[in-house]
Amino acid sequence: MGSVLGTILDPAADKMLMTTLVVTLAVKDLIPVPLAAIILGRDVLLSLTAFYIRYTTLPAPVNTALQLLLMGTATVSPILPLDIGLPLQALQVIVAGTTIWSGASYVFAKDGFRVISSATKGRQGPPPPGSSS
Repeated sequence: MGSVLGTILDPAADKMLMTTLVVTLAVKDLIPVPLAAIILGRDVLLSLTAFYIRYTTLPAPVNTALQLLLMGTATVSPILPLDIGLPLQALQVIVAGTTIWSGASYVFAKDGFRVISSATKGRQGPPPPGSSS
């Protein structure tokens, strides 16, 4: 796709498809487990590298970290041997607050977002070879 959203969703969908296929084929003994580990290990390593670069080059994503903590905590809460209902509700309130704050900072900050000029909106893909842009 030629949109910003497409540049994110298309590779993500490819990775989801490949991961699902590799795991399924390995479980069904249609590809060797060591090969599946190599394929998945490469993707994990690339993802960790991307996260490292992101975290070292941009401001700390406090809201994203809290959202991930909430998702992980909510996911494991049903299997925990103790009730974490109250702390989980507190975390939900905190995440709601940081999410609203984060969204407002994008809307009201001077450089929270940028509008792409109309000259680049209609262009699909990279410029043709030999063109100057």
